[in-house]
Amino acid sequence: MTIEKQPNSQERVEARSEAAKERIEQLAKSNEVGVESKEARVENARRETEQAIGPEAPASTEREKRAPSSAPAVRRGAISKKEKDQSFKKHIKTIQAEMSPGARTFSKIIHNKTIEKTSDLVGNTVARPDAILSGAIVAFIAVLGVYLIAKSLGYVLSGFETIAAFIIGWIIGLIYDWVKKATTGK
Repeated sequence: MTIEKQPNSQERVEARSEAAKERIEQLAKSNEVGVESKEARVENARRETEQAIGPEAPASTEREKRAPSSAPAVRRGAISKKEKDQSFKKHIKTIQAEMSPGARTFSKIIHNKTIEKTSDLVGNTVARPDAILSGAIVAFIAVLGVYLIAKSLGYVLSGFETIAAFIIGWIIGLIYDWVKKATTGK
């Protein structure tokens, strides 16, 4: 009975290392063959395409050779007001073409330059959300208080109380909005 000696771990590592090196060499050789055949296939396809197109096809320009055709054009500098206006007009016409006649007419009216400027001015000064909200809250509280006092004393309200209370609340809201904008910048 002979006892075979098992290889130690160092010998096993060396054997595996040799096998790995051989495998890597085999893969490198097959990869080189694959790359060569791939390059040959690409070249053959290019020649076939040129033959199919024929000599009357225009040659590509130097710019097309330098940059791929799918790359977007690089824009430098800020967009001018004229370009913004042209883009807006183009988009608004496209959208209006898809609208019903009534909606299209309404859109043309509200997108008139004069009406847009007036609307922006009113929206930025008079019709501030905080001013309207505070006007409504102050009007509700003030009119409720005045009504309860007038009812207990037997007076009749004229109706102007609500309008006056709303105007006072609206002014308070505008002042609050301006102070907030001045302190926070928002």
